[in-house]
Amino acid sequence: MALLLELWHSTGLSQVEPGQVAMLAIGLSLLYLAIHHRFEPLLLVPIGFGAILANIPGAGFADAPVYESGALSAPGGLLYYIYHAGIASGIFPLVIFMGVGALSDFGPLLANPRTLLLGAAAQVGIFATVLGAIALSSTDFTDFSLQQAAAIGIIGGADGPTAIFVASRLAPELLGAIAVAAYSYMALVPIIQPPIMRALTTQAERQLHMAQLRTVSQREKILFPLLLLLLVSLFLPAATPLIGMLCLGNLMRECGVVERLSETAQNALINIATIFLGLGVGSKMRAAEFLDLSSLAILLLGAIAFAIGTASGVLMAKLMNRWSAQPINPLIGAAGVSAVPMAARVAHREGLKADPQNFLLMHAMGPNVAGVIGSAVAAGVMLSLLN
Repeated sequence: MALLLELWHSTGLSQVEPGQVAMLAIGLSLLYLAIHHRFEPLLLVPIGFGAILANIPGAGFADAPVYESGALSAPGGLLYYIYHAGIASGIFPLVIFMGVGALSDFGPLLANPRTLLLGAAAQVGIFATVLGAIALSSTDFTDFSLQQAAAIGIIGGADGPTAIFVASRLAPELLGAIAVAAYSYMALVPIIQPPIMRALTTQAERQLHMAQLRTVSQREKILFPLLLLLLVSLFLPAATPLIGMLCLGNLMRECGVVERLSETAQNALINIATIFLGLGVGSKMRAAEFLDLSSLAILLLGAIAFAIGTASGVLMAKLMNRWSAQPINPLIGAAGVSAVPMAARVAHREGLKADPQNFLLMHAMGPNVAGVIGSAVAAGVMLSLLN
């Protein structure tokens, strides 16, 4: 009998707590959304699976190492080391940013530099949400510090790696909820953005055709990442890690002499980093850290940030049209959030609904990649002021 009791107490069933059951259900829900509905599957599959591993009672997969009298008495779990080696250090988000740079074509932005303003306008959601988080802290609902509010606000940029990078620096205790919110809203771009875009534009505005973009030379594409790196880094050194890796990836893509490196950054390297990033984020979704009012508030504020960012881009395009000889279709302003290339595709699809001959994809890619730059700059501002 004693042996049976000892065996029972060694099982996970005897140790399970209600919070762990809830987190196992959340992990399974993320897997369902990723597999069945294809919502950001590249990230939600490892995040959901990591959340399950981190909440299995007694497994210790995310436990920290234990030291007694200066000697290691219990090694840490795999997820603990993945998180601290790749996320707390910032390595995985930066490697992914390099891959994003290698995958991005800045040609549409260079062909129509005005769209940089649309990417900048979409970052209004970040700073508005910081103020919202601070205002929410004045109530009894939750209590966010200024650093935590800044980390939450980055969700409005719809850039998962940037949100994770900033959260790991300013609010690691909120990283799980921030990452899940960021990638969830990125996946919901086709659902969240269209109603906002239609509400802020007329049928005539959505039907507006834009002139064909000029051809951008290879020299311009090579010089752009170098100039961008120098300009941003000299004025905002805190943004150098993100901007630097983005520009390195893009330079490898455009210079034409390191095709193997560019291919690796676009495929194998970014895929490996994505797997471990997702597992590391999942390790921060343990019941004790995730199940509280703060997580609910983060999800709410993230949705508000994303909506404000979308609306700001559209309204900026409408404002620019007041003084522009070459009008901009306001729909592409919504692509200023940096969910590349999904936000650009949504703008293109809304344009086709208004006019089957209205092709906006390449025009929308300008503000879309500008949004990536804008979110990195916004992150640099937050880190400069608060880190």
